[in-house]
Amino acid sequence: MSIQKAVDYFGNESRLARAIGVKQPTVWAWNKKGTPPPIIRCVQIEKLTGGAVNRKDLRPDDWHLIWPELAGDQPK
Repeated sequence: MSIQKAVDYFGNESRLARAIGVKQPTVWAWNKKGTPPPIIRCVQIEKLTGGAVNRKDLRPDDWHLIWPELAGDQPK
């Protein structure tokens, strides 16, 4: 999971949290406990980072079930 990549992009957990409208402990839980961010937050993070952190990175185990349209982006 690349939530750490998003944290790095924003500078710290607090800045990421503010940018997406959650509290810092929420981002901490995603980062340290491995809890995947909710679907809507993944979309927000992808948009705010200009795709530097994408939905596939944030939810590597189930992105293909949530966003099947992204499956065509996979290298063959």
